[in-house]
Amino acid sequence: MATITVAKSAGFCFGVDRAVKLCYKALDQYHAVATLGPIIHNQNVVDDLTKRGARIVDSVETLHPGECVVIRSHGVSASVYDALRRMGNPYVDATCPFVAKIHKIVEAHTKAGDYVLIAGDPHHPEVEAIVGHCGDNCFVFESEMELNHFFQKKLVDPQKKLAIVAQTTYNILVWEKCLEALPKDNPNIMVYNTICRATQVRQSDADKLSRKSDIMIIVGGRHSSNTVKLYHVCNRNCSSYHIENSDELYTLDLGDAERIGITAGASTPAHIIKEVQRTMTEIMENNNVEEDINFEEALDQSIKKIHKGEKVKGTVYSLNNTGAYVDLGTKHTGYVPLSELTDDPSKKPADVVSEGEELDLIVTNFNDQDGIVTLSKKKVDEMKGFEEIIQAKEAGTVLEGTVNASVKGGVIITYAGVRVFIPASQSGLPRGAETDSLVKTKQRFVILEVNEHRRRAVGSIKAVLKAEKDAAREAFWETAEVGKTYTGEVKSLTSYGAFVDLGGIDGMVHISELSWKRIKHPSEVVKVGDYIEVYIKELDKENNRISLGYKKQEDNPWEKFKANYKIGDVIPVTIVSITPFGAFAQIIDGVDGLIHISQLADKRVENVKDIVSVGDVVDVKIIDIDIENKRISISMRALLEDDDVAEEDEE
Repeated sequence: MATITVAKSAGFCFGVDRAVKLCYKALDQYHAVATLGPIIHNQNVVDDLTKRGARIVDSVETLHPGECVVIRSHGVSASVYDALRRMGNPYVDATCPFVAKIHKIVEAHTKAGDYVLIAGDPHHPEVEAIVGHCGDNCFVFESEMELNHFFQKKLVDPQKKLAIVAQTTYNILVWEKCLEALPKDNPNIMVYNTICRATQVRQSDADKLSRKSDIMIIVGGRHSSNTVKLYHVCNRNCSSYHIENSDELYTLDLGDAERIGITAGASTPAHIIKEVQRTMTEIMENNNVEEDINFEEALDQSIKKIHKGEKVKGTVYSLNNTGAYVDLGTKHTGYVPLSELTDDPSKKPADVVSEGEELDLIVTNFNDQDGIVTLSKKKVDEMKGFEEIIQAKEAGTVLEGTVNASVKGGVIITYAGVRVFIPASQSGLPRGAETDSLVKTKQRFVILEVNEHRRRAVGSIKAVLKAEKDAAREAFWETAEVGKTYTGEVKSLTSYGAFVDLGGIDGMVHISELSWKRIKHPSEVVKVGDYIEVYIKELDKENNRISLGYKKQEDNPWEKFKANYKIGDVIPVTIVSITPFGAFAQIIDGVDGLIHISQLADKRVENVKDIVSVGDVVDVKIIDIDIENKRISISMRALLEDDDVAEEDEE
């Protein structure tokens, strides 16, 4: 029996564990959460966070207003922090403290005018973030060869001070070679060993375990830098395999291995490591059992008859572009063509099944002469799926599937191998809309009708949308109150206002509530698709009407005017319109004052346009303020009179 040993330091490191916990905490605290790139290089964890509502964004520019962004453990450049401060989005900084320390080191040396050398993968997000704290004042190298090239080519002034740091997950063995490659006794070179202690211990433990093992299994994401480095450390000492989860163990050639070691990258949760260990144990136990199988039983199985329509089990042992070959445990060759694996023309056999996977299959054809059995996975899936469909109709269960075709009168969703027809009237689209827009989108639906004889089903997307909208409406009215604030999406615009979706129910912002300035159309302030913060002004549950406010009191230009201006102030203004009785001039954005025709000059004025034109900037004196009625009187004449008085005083 083979021995299976798990490295002591395998799995989550402090920084990754902290980042994941902070992300789950953010999901509890904020209504909308996004991560700047995958939070860690582990698809299982990322998928779970996505299911809980965290979306992944590539840049802060794609964030929704008010959406909280979680900065992953790799950190980000200084420019990202600047952008977040400008945008006003809340953020949770889950940068690993050891990475943040590197940022401080390189920032300090950059400000001092020193040059920074960074050991690491230039395309890794951690290294990209470090570079973002140095500007152009740095050089990234992956190996001692590139470091030697830097010094040989004298890419920077030899008299300039150099600071050398390393990616926290950098290969320790390569780092030691790089240190040996540095010019000796150079006082201008400052070395910071920033490789994470956990990384050092993990690589050291993996190195020791691999020296005592026949095979090493390294568990972690394909894109995880530290996991890849663990693989290279182990592969130097014994045959090594890099897998993401326990399912991949069945595809490995373990041979006669007696000592199997398991380690894992910093982004691999403990439960995945335990699952790999458990599955490996089962595989090794099964191998021992298989060796003791009675020969007569094996022979009987090999000559077993195969019948069309029979349900059989088969294990995939080979894949090509046209289908999968399976071992049925008999003398026959089992073959599943691509058309019987999936309905999706974009997929290859390897996208649907994998070598070593056991399948339930239906015999569709049998040629005893050449010993080939043609099989179908789809028919088994359809049988199982149709049972689910029947149960879903009886229970009223909401299902989810991808629309794979638009047909006459509606669309088709394939769920668990069963084609479900959604009539256009049940698609949730407006009448006359093209159903093509639904193709390749995920939709939630319920089953309306089932034809067991023909194995056909009819579903409705509209019923789900209506139920969700009704539930959201009820939930809204239970908690809604005047003054409560919401973040909603602008759904449509009219000449008199904007309709905003508050989460299943719409409210209206009247055009007068969109801006403190006079506007001719809501599109001057918002557009369809915008997420805006609004508050409830009035509620009419009986008529299902919600009046919303958008403009905020602190933005009221009259409040700003009242705080900064008084009667007697002399100020510059811009003429914005002319009337027969005077000219209106803008004092500040949103506040105009009137220069009456009698206040334009120290003489009689017949035509306002003889004195001022739209766009002119003139100095005026505030002679009257009526905040209650929002009226301000300003005068050019008063300034002229003041000048005359001043001249008389001088005389």
